[in-house]
Amino acid sequence: MSNDKTIKSALISVFSKDGLEPIVKELNQQGVTIFSTGGTEKFIKDLGIDVVPVEEITSYPSILGGRVKTLHPKVFGGILNRQNHEGDVAELAEYNIPQIDVVIVDLYPFEKTVASGASNQDIIEKIDIGGISLIRAAAKNYADVICVSSVNDYAEFLELISANNGTISEADRKRFAAKAFNVSSHYDTAIFNYFNQDGNETVLKISEPNANVLRYGENPHQKGFFFGDFDAIFDKLHGKELSYNNLLDVDAAVNLMGEFKGEAPTFAILKHNNACGLAQRDTLLEAYKDALAGDPVSAFGGILISNTEIDKATAEEIHNLFCEVVIAPAFSKDALEILKGKKNRILLVLKDIELPKTNVRSCLNGVLVQDKDNITDSANDLTNVTKLSPTASQIDDLLFASKICKHTKSNTIVLAKDKQLYASGTGQTSRVDALNQAIHKAKSFSFELSGAVMASDAFFPFPDCVEIAKNAGISAVIQPGGSIKDQLSIDYCNENNVAMVITGTRHFKH
Repeated sequence: MSNDKTIKSALISVFSKDGLEPIVKELNQQGVTIFSTGGTEKFIKDLGIDVVPVEEITSYPSILGGRVKTLHPKVFGGILNRQNHEGDVAELAEYNIPQIDVVIVDLYPFEKTVASGASNQDIIEKIDIGGISLIRAAAKNYADVICVSSVNDYAEFLELISANNGTISEADRKRFAAKAFNVSSHYDTAIFNYFNQDGNETVLKISEPNANVLRYGENPHQKGFFFGDFDAIFDKLHGKELSYNNLLDVDAAVNLMGEFKGEAPTFAILKHNNACGLAQRDTLLEAYKDALAGDPVSAFGGILISNTEIDKATAEEIHNLFCEVVIAPAFSKDALEILKGKKNRILLVLKDIELPKTNVRSCLNGVLVQDKDNITDSANDLTNVTKLSPTASQIDDLLFASKICKHTKSNTIVLAKDKQLYASGTGQTSRVDALNQAIHKAKSFSFELSGAVMASDAFFPFPDCVEIAKNAGISAVIQPGGSIKDQLSIDYCNENNVAMVITGTRHFKH
């Protein structure tokens, strides 16, 4: 038995009129009775098409400055009645309630209003009440009604009614109902998160309607998706589609380079979420060359990022390296033409926007949520705990190394000199292993560690690390402190003329 339904009446009440005209004309051509309200009613009349004001159904005018228009039993009865239910059919006839076969709604733009920086009162007025109620009612009764819940679905709906002369299958009505409940749940989530900015309600509500299907996840046998508004952060100028792993590396690169925003030209190269090269210089070309020197082997296939516009000279050097992604706040015209020379190389312009303030990740059968590590160690945070104080240049290097350390997988040790990353020990189960890895790597690329500095993401429970560092030539150390055995490392530094500063802030990154 067919459950197809032919549209004979429609209620239209929308915020966005874009794309509405051809729908209204098609419905009119098919002899559909159209009910409407306010601005939508005027829009339809201006097209020269007959429209029945909702007020003629309800016998009530729009009241409270438009806050109440459609909230009436005669409207919702027309939507929620069950056409195969004798009692419902009889009540419609008794109370002179018209049957409504399609509801077309586009909600007030609550999120856009919040994003615009509007006043609280303006934001409150953009909480749609009638529209969201119409959506829920029509979607609930998809057995008899089709709900068009967003301007994004106008075109598909028009195609349906045009192809089938206004007849809609149950499968399509149910599919549109799913779209409708997606719209309503996302809308309510946005409203809740606005009201809960102080975090008094300790619940997690995330709704992200923008989904991108990726080629695969971390590995080809895994499905992968990105839920987010990538275009709000980047302008993609060139290259292939980003992969799951690309996106993870891009995220790491953007967060790391955020530490150097507004500073002298800085260039970083990342691999597997960690910096394998980073330098700050007077020119971007010098910064790139010294970043690459930090580990030219790992740089192959890496993610490159700059804190300033990439110029022609730097682009010419980058072009010699196989890399997946290049990110910058801008590219000169000449640089762009050079870098486009590799068809798959992804070029991204990073927009000046604020990133989320929380981190969310899956864990067991739930999720972990935390504030981002928004503390960047500064000179004012440093406590000198040794007899020997670091020099001004050493302090600059210590803070430089600390920024890198903060964005490197734990356990980590970072070695740096003259604002150049010499090497990192990353993701080790032992801090001694991390240090030995960093020293071995630095020496393998012929870096002279004499006078270099060391940063650690957590305290030293024993003096072994500072002893190994001293023997390698390290002259100054930055660490958070907090071990009950801090003094052992301090004593060693005092006995061996190594400067040590403590920040009081640990920067684990698991």
